[in-house]
Amino acid sequence: MTAPADFDLQATIARLFVYPIKSCAGVDLPEALLTETGLEFDRAWMVVDAAGEFVTQRQLPRMALIRPQMKHSEMVLRAPGMLALHIAFDRVEQPVRVRVWKDEVAAYDMGDIAAQWFSDFLAQPGRPLKLRLVRFDPEQKRLSNMKWTGGIEAQNQFSDGYPLLVASEGSLAELNARLAAQGHAPVGIERFRPNIVLAGIEAHDEDRVEMLHVGAGETEAQLQPVKPCTRCPIPDIDPATAESSAEVGNALRTYRQDARVDGAITFGMNCIVREGVEQWLKVGQPVAANYRFD
Repeated sequence: MTAPADFDLQATIARLFVYPIKSCAGVDLPEALLTETGLEFDRAWMVVDAAGEFVTQRQLPRMALIRPQMKHSEMVLRAPGMLALHIAFDRVEQPVRVRVWKDEVAAYDMGDIAAQWFSDFLAQPGRPLKLRLVRFDPEQKRLSNMKWTGGIEAQNQFSDGYPLLVASEGSLAELNARLAAQGHAPVGIERFRPNIVLAGIEAHDEDRVEMLHVGAGETEAQLQPVKPCTRCPIPDIDPATAESSAEVGNALRTYRQDARVDGAITFGMNCIVREGVEQWLKVGQPVAANYRFD
């Protein structure tokens, strides 16, 4: 890796998150393995309805209360009022076809016990649900939008569209200062569901860099920011309670309209993996980058 002093800015990895089940709670990790599709186990599972269509906190905010824990050979899911659900890493059942946004992809159903667990917890009074838990088929190739990747084939599992999301403590501090000025309580970075949180840079510097060089010594990972992350209503959902209020979205609308995505509200940058597959990313690792001028 080129010496950090040769770059325009230097940062460190402050936090690492994986979200094993799309739209459920994240797992805060000290280190994570970088794979072709992002961090290992990130969005490897997804909840779908009876038609095989993905569901998220947008429709079912109580998904925020489902908390995975990653063990040696299994994932353990906990939710208020529910017995723990154990999902073995090496177990799948029947192959199925499911849809995430515009993509129909191959997956594996995780069985009736998991389906009943999710259906029971996420049902609302008088509104029973028939949900299934599925796992991404590793033989499936689902690509990011190559208009944004510059023609590079960047693979994903069940993420919205890109392998990694990077945000910074500086960006969160800027938002919280604006919330405080409006009389609102601060929020945590968990609302924005990043994979990598950077420390030591100014607010939204992650928007303005060419390539993130992660690590030191003879090897490094290279993560390329390619598209600002447009924000839906999920950051308005408190991950601790699953209750929604509009303060975060309202604050972002006052200063985060992004011309690169036709004026949509953005926070964080979607990134693709350019180098470093099978390397470990770790909290405290140095990150260096140059500003992009275009």
